[in-house]
Amino acid sequence: MSYRATFRVWRGDASGGRLQPYEVEVNEGEVVLDVVHRLQATQTPDLAVRWNCKAGKCGSCSAEVNGRPRLMCMTRMSTLPPDEPVTLTPMRTFPVVRDLVTDVSFNYAKAREIPSFVPPPGVAPGAYRMAQQDVGRSQEFRKCIECFLCQDVCHVIRDHEENKPVYAGPRFLMRIAELDMHPLDAAAGSGIDRSRSAQDDHGLGYCNITRCCTDVCPERITITENALIPLKERAADRKYDPLVWLGSKIRRRR
Repeated sequence: MSYRATFRVWRGDASGGRLQPYEVEVNEGEVVLDVVHRLQATQTPDLAVRWNCKAGKCGSCSAEVNGRPRLMCMTRMSTLPPDEPVTLTPMRTFPVVRDLVTDVSFNYAKAREIPSFVPPPGVAPGAYRMAQQDVGRSQEFRKCIECFLCQDVCHVIRDHEENKPVYAGPRFLMRIAELDMHPLDAAAGSGIDRSRSAQDDHGLGYCNITRCCTDVCPERITITENALIPLKERAADRKYDPLVWLGSKIRRRR
């Protein structure tokens, strides 16, 4: 079964733009990215769109479909009302390069600010041993494909550009949480307090756990409940719990 659909696609660049309407054929089983490719092939060959695998694993084709951050390759046309226009816009949180392509370099800059995994002393690579429970917990966070939809939907930076210098966003706070709960990470021994750094250096306190990042994650990572809330709890314990504070001082003296 096929039908004609109206697509309203944002066309423009950093200086400005507008929504351009197109009438395009839609076939059964297609996703939004299929229709975008048909538009490029038949009506607007200069439409700029970023994509790669078309399998929901590269995170390249992030955009906003009817105002919701999504992967275009994972958004089936059958889930959208056939009698209503489909509006495609670039991710609002990041600067527009052209059309549906945005400059996501903010995310790579934030990634470089986070200290990497610190190997445990005296344990050779290949000799690491972890409980299966710890492996499973970390593995959930490693499913991230860096589509940056969670970054795009997070209102802390979506609606407040001034927060970007001091706020890493859910993707990278999740990275800190993963390292902080990693049983083999020896960051504390090298003077790195990950939960304190999340609070003081990466803006953990700005997050008010609305779950919007979890809701848009195409890999169904439970970012809020499994990463951000536990990280907040550990940061609060280490900063405000007097017994935890005393314990840290005793360990440091030793």
